Amino acid sequence: TGPGSSTGLTSAISVAENTTAVHTFTASETVTWSIASGADVSKFAISSTGALSFVQAPDFESPTDNGTNNTYEVAVVATDAAGNASTQTVTITVTNVNEAPTDIALSASSVAENAATGTTVGTLSATDVDAGDTFTYTLVSGTGDTDNASFTIDGNTLKTAAVFDYETKSSYSVRVRVTDAGGLTFEKVFTITVTDLDEVSPVITGPGSSTGLTSAISVAEN
Repeated sequence: TGPGSSTGLTSAISVAENTTAVHTFTASETVTWSIASGADVSKFAISSTGALSFVQAPDFESPTDNGTNNTYEVAVVATDAAGNASTQTVTITVTNVNEAPTDIALSASSVAENAATGTTVGTLSATDVDAGDTFTYTLVSGTGDTDNASFTIDGNTLKTAAVFDYETKSSYSVRVRVTDAGGLTFEKVFTITVTDLDEVSPVITGPGSSTGLTSAISVAEN
């Protein structure tokens, strides 16, 4: 008896990616189980108790079936003590499951000192095997969150929430969490560098070695 209680020549079942178990077959008498054919026979194994499984857990994003379309086919054979055999061809459809993001990137990680509050530092983006997934970004507590209060996130943009002075502090640490549409998360710590600006005006040395705002000099005619 195959998936869906099928006792016919064919059966079908759906299995979530990243798992190996498919179905445990039963028979009306004591039998020996085997898998002898099918387009994807090499991808499967069957135990002495009729448990059919993938040799390696399938990945929806990288199908390895014969048609590379996440539809696998294998023929399960039950042979009794007298040598009589019955075969059922099983179609296994691998379904997608939501997988967590695996990385966060920040397009730029420095900001000039004295820049106004609300200045853009960089754009956040996520790495996720699920095509078309959507993400939200937040600042969260944890290791590396020392300076979270000095920044904000607007959509996928990291912005300043303070005016920085290089001479006071030149490096800030924030902890960012990305959450995908299914609620799975990934967190990463970023170091934001404050760049120095030349804040010293040039000094003019005038007549009489004056370095003030005014100077005076006498010049002879001719």
